[in-house]
Amino acid sequence: MDRLTPAQVEHFLDKGYVRMPHCFDRRVADEWRQLAFERLGYDEQDPQTWTEARVHLPGMNRVEVKEFAPAAYSAICDLMGGEERIALPVNWSDGFIVNFNVRADEPWQAPSAAASGWHKDGDWFRHFLDSPEQGLLTIVIWSDIGPQSGGTFVAPDSIAPVARFLRKRPVGYHPAEVRFGDLIGECTEFEEVTGQVGDVFLLHPYMLHAASNNPSGRPRFITNPPVSLREPMCFCRANGDYSPVEGAVLRALGVESLEFQISTDRERVVPERVARQEKMLAEQNVRLSQS
Repeated sequence: MDRLTPAQVEHFLDKGYVRMPHCFDRRVADEWRQLAFERLGYDEQDPQTWTEARVHLPGMNRVEVKEFAPAAYSAICDLMGGEERIALPVNWSDGFIVNFNVRADEPWQAPSAAASGWHKDGDWFRHFLDSPEQGLLTIVIWSDIGPQSGGTFVAPDSIAPVARFLRKRPVGYHPAEVRFGDLIGECTEFEEVTGQVGDVFLLHPYMLHAASNNPSGRPRFITNPPVSLREPMCFCRANGDYSPVEGAVLRALGVESLEFQISTDRERVVPERVARQEKMLAEQNVRLSQS
């Protein structure tokens, strides 16, 4: 049975995201957050020990989303055109992106084009209009995030400028040679992601987003794992059976179908962060073994 209502699908087509509340309970989130402090050697109750304002942890523990958060998984399937189109398994980990106190000494800045750090995810593949590597972007909330507390900024009207940009270049873009964030000047809609533990935001892969400053004194824990497709997106299906992810691209471009062919090979990239996180994970395992 489909999880998403027609109204939710329409919201995704129009705004590029859908929010799924209460997809999992707090028990695992609480355990994983506590472990994260131990991995870092930080005292959860003493902000003076939080020596880094922002940390992107490597994953140490994993769960399969289909079992852990079935409502979120069902919605993922709906948005991507069915389980048969998804590269399985779909897992989440405790590879938290923790905003402890980024620019905490500054007044909170509301989401706008003037905010720094706007980007499109995907530092591990060459970007094409139909790239399968990131069929969906997710924001999984592992700590309660109130307003002005480091929640991610999103630009709901960014799918169109990104789609137009990628359509013009069938040779694609290496992640090191393109700054998708420069397209934020074409956007006028900006929102702040807030929510409770267990909420999941499912975003179109073209959604531009940015980190925000966190003067709240409360660490913000999220993960943003991609969900990949088995095959590249298709914008000219004979039966018109487009997934909402594909349909959002067509709507953004103002066409009912589109013949698109890449003109060079698809390419996977090993980003520098992989080696950095492998080193971090080894150090954390040593710390835990000694505690």
